[in-house]
Amino acid sequence: STKIVRVKDLLLITPPFTQLNTPYPATAYLKGFLNTKNISAFQVDLGIEVIVELFSARRFSELFDQAEHNNTILSENALRIYALRSEYLKTLEPAIDFLQDKQASLARQICTRNFFPEASRFEQLDDLEWAFGSMGMQDKAKHLATLFLEDLSDFIIECIDPEFGFSRYAERLGRSANSFDELHTHLQGEPSFIDQITLQLLREKLDAHQPKLVCFSVPFPGNLYSAFRCASYLKMYFPTVKIAMGGGFPNTELRSISDPRVFDYFDFITLDDGELPIEQLFHALSDSKTAFKRTFYRSGDDVMYDNSCIKPDYKQAQVGTPDYSDLRLDSYISVIEVANPMHSLWSDGRWNKLTMAHGCYWGKCTFCDISLDYIKLYEPIAAALLVDRMEQLIAQTGETGFHFVDEAAPPALMRSVALEIIRRDLVVTWWTNIRFEKSFTRDLAFLLKESGCIAVSGGLEVASDRLLNLIQKGVTVEQVARVTRNLTEAGIMVHTYLMYGYPTQTEQETIDSLEMVRQLFELGIIQSGFWHQFALTAHSPVGLDPDSYGIVPEKSEITFANNDVQFVDSTGIDHSKFSFGLKKSLYNYMHGIGFELPLHAWFEFKVPRTTVSKSYIEKCLEDELLPLMKPSSKPIWLGGEPILESFTKSKRGNSWEMLRLSIHTKSDFIELELPKDEGTWFVSQLNKLKVSSLPRPTMADLKTDFEERLEDFELFWYSKSLLELRDLGLLLS
Repeated sequence: STKIVRVKDLLLITPPFTQLNTPYPATAYLKGFLNTKNISAFQVDLGIEVIVELFSARRFSELFDQAEHNNTILSENALRIYALRSEYLKTLEPAIDFLQDKQASLARQICTRNFFPEASRFEQLDDLEWAFGSMGMQDKAKHLATLFLEDLSDFIIECIDPEFGFSRYAERLGRSANSFDELHTHLQGEPSFIDQITLQLLREKLDAHQPKLVCFSVPFPGNLYSAFRCASYLKMYFPTVKIAMGGGFPNTELRSISDPRVFDYFDFITLDDGELPIEQLFHALSDSKTAFKRTFYRSGDDVMYDNSCIKPDYKQAQVGTPDYSDLRLDSYISVIEVANPMHSLWSDGRWNKLTMAHGCYWGKCTFCDISLDYIKLYEPIAAALLVDRMEQLIAQTGETGFHFVDEAAPPALMRSVALEIIRRDLVVTWWTNIRFEKSFTRDLAFLLKESGCIAVSGGLEVASDRLLNLIQKGVTVEQVARVTRNLTEAGIMVHTYLMYGYPTQTEQETIDSLEMVRQLFELGIIQSGFWHQFALTAHSPVGLDPDSYGIVPEKSEITFANNDVQFVDSTGIDHSKFSFGLKKSLYNYMHGIGFELPLHAWFEFKVPRTTVSKSYIEKCLEDELLPLMKPSSKPIWLGGEPILESFTKSKRGNSWEMLRLSIHTKSDFIELELPKDEGTWFVSQLNKLKVSSLPRPTMADLKTDFEERLEDFELFWYSKSLLELRDLGLLLS
């Protein structure tokens, strides 16, 4: 058969592996930008294509044969999987189809526990049965299918390729690799079974599109090796094609690169925002005088850095809408690995990825790489343009779920986006990362929920006010408690990032931090969390000025990657010993158990008693003052039209006219009774307070209008009847 060739200027590649359930968005962002410049591009997520090919019956049959031929089937678990290979091959493709949402009816059969062959991963199932007890059948079947794939992954790692992982490949070769030596040596070896699949798929794309420039997006250490393996293949078989690398890994790790051997594989490495650097590289293919933007290349035996292009980077309004065409959106696999509600969002379901703002509006946290442009240069997008892009992506992908991948979404912009979504009657589901700052009032939380927000993640980091101040987080534990309560009461799930081992942190502060976390979970105002140990990065304020934080970095010669830095803390504490106890306690707290246990029960060594009052978080919530009514605030009415009924009320010979307002909500019904003149005035304002009404009146406008006819507006606004309406959709924005 004749191969179809559709020549493209550029081939944009995400190498194996990133996510199973949704495309990493970098190439879609770049393709959307290139569309605005009439530069033709084809994009491919080699990761998902390799996974789908690898987990086909044909390929896995070859894999079983190779394992037997190499005589690597040694453990009892691997022997069991091999002995049941015909059952695995029979159910492998149905499992993939089910996880791609193509065979939903399989759920009942999977849940009988007599569909998949079961190896060691299923041994944990009895322990997890309680955690998944409330799950629906589809989710439970997804979890069983995930365990089935993880058993096969264990077989691959033991018998075929120890570097394999579903969302990473040969990650250790890219992590803290100050020298290029180990990765370079590994690349001299024969391609692995997985490499062979990767390179075959790469060859098909190259033959089909014949690009002039191939651009690899490398966000993580776990897809660095595959990028180099692909680049090596290109150099050997397509020597005229130019090759570039960009993305999160080079942006943070390769800013000090000096080893010329790297450029035996790549012609160019670009830093930070990729739009202008790639545009300049494309023009340089036909005009050697083109100036580069933030680009490394080799000249002789020297690594050169060229940033001579004087054009400014494109504004967010100029970069176009992400374009997901070319990507095999129906091939992505939704998995449910663990009973962590936020982690399931990351791994289950297809999400369109967008950014509300470039960079971080806070930009002060001392553990973060805030010296780098992709965080330092803050630029939000206009809400109307952002929602335009959401509608375009819905039309293109058919998906209405959005993950805003911001460093921290700005609350003012989130409010504007929520209002725009509601104004357009869009039905979408979205989630994002935030800072737990006081702007997230009860009213804003309810507005976000109404627009489709289902979850937020944010950093509590170390639940200690001294350390939060040292981190320059700009929040307190008390503030975090109030914000998470507001979000939870609105029905928005809250996930918090937790940190231990920050410079100068004492054992007492670690235990006190755990007590704060225990109380937050016990009160139900946080639903999900994850502990990680502090890591020192070269481009953070701590890394740039370690003396001020009481640490001594271990210096080494940097010729390749430079980000994670080993260090010695002046406290001398081995923080890693807390890891197991912190994670075990959190796992239990997430599932509503273990709150009554003393904190020392989670650790196998002696720890100090907590100094935090058992009711500390509860008291934070009780002591909250009523918010002041700002004259510039704009009320919003999200409820429906009230049904009105006039009636007369009498008491001790006096009678007066009243107005009854009957209001139906999606889940409730309420009746309010107001003096008729006040009720009539209020009903006359409701249409003006709808999101679709522009401009909406401010509180000052309402007060003036009210007091021209009636008396005390504050007394009316804070009356019992109006406070009841606050729960039905009368909000302040």
